[in-house]
Amino acid sequence: MLDHPEVNIKDQKMTYNWLPDFVYGGMDGAVTTFAVVAGVVGASLSTTIILILGFANLFADGFSMAVGKYLSDKSQHELYNKIKEIEYRHLEEKTDYEKKEVQDILKIYGFKGKDLTRATKIITSNPKAWVDLMMRNEFKMMHENINPTKGALTTFISFILIGFIPLFIYTASPILQLSEKTSFITTSFATLSALFLVGIIKSKFSTKNWFISSLETALIGGVAATIAYLIGYFLQTLI
Repeated sequence: MLDHPEVNIKDQKMTYNWLPDFVYGGMDGAVTTFAVVAGVVGASLSTTIILILGFANLFADGFSMAVGKYLSDKSQHELYNKIKEIEYRHLEEKTDYEKKEVQDILKIYGFKGKDLTRATKIITSNPKAWVDLMMRNEFKMMHENINPTKGALTTFISFILIGFIPLFIYTASPILQLSEKTSFITTSFATLSALFLVGIIKSKFSTKNWFISSLETALIGGVAATIAYLIGYFLQTLI
């Protein structure tokens, strides 16, 4: 019997990278909440309506995203572990066939002759390396540093924190005493600035230039808000 570790999500020690989930939640939080604000402003409704719809969207959509993130990551983990366990079993039940698959994979990387034989022997002498090679090349799956619970929590917190920005001015309106026009302009500037900042953070784990990434993120928020504003304005003229 080949010795291999138990395939169990709880037993896997991973270093969780929270940054992608923070950007994911923050972008969606800012964009959707800003769109709600823009739609209500376009319909010429009161600040009270902005706050009611804005906060309802903020917490309900944030919760929905967090749950979706948790279930998605959990399913990905379960699928990876299930296939990995099957591969370990195949090493025991179909050893020759699995070795042939290793050779076929190594040939793609340019191994041949004695080098192919030696590389195959080295890899197949280590079950963990053997299965990892099969997971990456046969199933196109890698062990990623995903944590379903932390991912869901990070997404929710980011959604709430950054998603609150479009509502801040309206929440503080009794103190600030700004006009409706000034409130919306200030909110638009603050939200687009936040999205621009999120775009800079996003560029840290992508190959895009930081300015292009930031501009793209802010543009997405601006287009979404413009669409919501126009729809709100159009519907207001029909009622």
